[in-house]
Amino acid sequence: MAAAGDSSAVTIEPSSFDVVVCGTGLPESILAAACAAAGKTVLHIDPNPFYGSHFSSSVPPHALPAFLLSSASPPSTTSSDAGVIPLQRRSSLYSDIETLGTVPSEGSFAVDLVGPRLLYCAGESVDLLHRSGGGHHVEFKSVDLLYWDHGDLFPVPASREDIFKTKLCEDAKVNLFDKRHLYAFVELVKSHIAAKERGQGKASISEEDLDLPFVEFLKKQNLTPKMIGVVLYAIGMSDYDQEDDTADSRKTLLTTRDGVKTVALHFKSIGRFANAKGAFIYPMHGHGELPQAFCRFAAVKGALYVLRMPVTALLMDKEKQCYIGTRLATGQDILCQQLILDPSYKIPSLDLPSGPADSNSPRKVARGICITKKSVKQNSSNVLVVFPPKLQEQQVATLRVLQLISNVAICPPGMFMAYLSIPCVDAYMGKLCINKAIEVLFGSQTSDGSEGHSEKTREDNDDAKQGLIWKCVYVQEITQAKPGPILSCPMPDEYLDYRNILESTEKLFAEIYPNEEFLPRNSAPQHEDDDSDSAE
Repeated sequence: MAAAGDSSAVTIEPSSFDVVVCGTGLPESILAAACAAAGKTVLHIDPNPFYGSHFSSSVPPHALPAFLLSSASPPSTTSSDAGVIPLQRRSSLYSDIETLGTVPSEGSFAVDLVGPRLLYCAGESVDLLHRSGGGHHVEFKSVDLLYWDHGDLFPVPASREDIFKTKLCEDAKVNLFDKRHLYAFVELVKSHIAAKERGQGKASISEEDLDLPFVEFLKKQNLTPKMIGVVLYAIGMSDYDQEDDTADSRKTLLTTRDGVKTVALHFKSIGRFANAKGAFIYPMHGHGELPQAFCRFAAVKGALYVLRMPVTALLMDKEKQCYIGTRLATGQDILCQQLILDPSYKIPSLDLPSGPADSNSPRKVARGICITKKSVKQNSSNVLVVFPPKLQEQQVATLRVLQLISNVAICPPGMFMAYLSIPCVDAYMGKLCINKAIEVLFGSQTSDGSEGHSEKTREDNDDAKQGLIWKCVYVQEITQAKPGPILSCPMPDEYLDYRNILESTEKLFAEIYPNEEFLPRNSAPQHEDDDSDSAE
């Protein structure tokens, strides 16, 4: 899987492949692995000098603003041939970038572009890694779950014992009954899912209830408002305010059917690995390790890899008016039946069949990345913090914060990395919510509020609450996958895990090869410990 050091001198042999994949983000890497496992010849290239593209952990903090701002197009072709159509790069994937503080010179940092992001222990991501053998190249650490309530952080109960020990209900007059109601709800969900998986017996939750808004179903379970919030936003991972009854908000209401699936996944994940107490795990060295794991699998199956190699143009058959290949930055033409592009490329308008156009405005997510010297909670290490909607009046979505320590090899000892995100329509409001959460958790810093990319040095503050060393806040556009002979992969979405991205990636593979199985279980290289499940 080694990449050539000087791509300008590379001549790729052979010059014809079934599939050319440009970009090594997670969707592109999974597709390359699936195509290679199906026996297709695959050329996998990336214009960057590192793996991961928009799913990378290889961009150091001091270089992050330049990476986000970069919109330079690849070298354009000088050919006047009507059969050569130049490709351009998008310029609007990242916007409203601002930084504050100075990146420490001591130690090394790995920055996730997808953060905050976690894997469920029983989720499809872990199963896919296991099926492909990629799990043998990635180690994980357990992550705890905290819920923000009235200025304090509380552990989210992960077991029967936790439910009856939790302090989340202590302000209630009959807190023991509240905890019993929560326990009864969890058992109801487990029973319902077990009956569905067996395909026998009567489902515990009726179809009528499954079609209800999840918040209404939870009220029927006699849960207190506080526990309803915990289930909705910390366990059910709802992204938007579920008690806002405006017309726009009704579009984002979670149904009981979908809510129960996530709650069931949460509790099914607890205890799957002996050394992971909670439901979530995080990959050592960052999420950029996941695309690399699938690239390794694809390379074993025969895929050819070259970094620092952009695609500059599409090759068209002028007579048949169909796509036949790509032109690389070296000027070499590569023939292929299918081109898969990362989302930073614009697909030119061609008379080719493609998926339906999305007329809606693209979704956005505001993200924040912080280096801190202060933990979000004393004696906490790797934790996910959930801020339910209404942290401030304008906040209509759930805000998540993932704090990581040096034991996951992403920052030096004594420092912390924190990732924040919130779905948003308005960039200003999204960044306002991110900065408010940073202030609440780590203290405030002086900023002149200037637009664009600003770099400032923070003055030392002896206040114990002042833990922020450096931050970068920006807004990312969420592009959707687009099928066709020239296929575009999705950007990282606003969700906590990869379920939606994996689902769209599998659909893309089915569009290309409808008769092939998607990464079948027998496709993984065999290891002696293939039957073991473990997480560090």
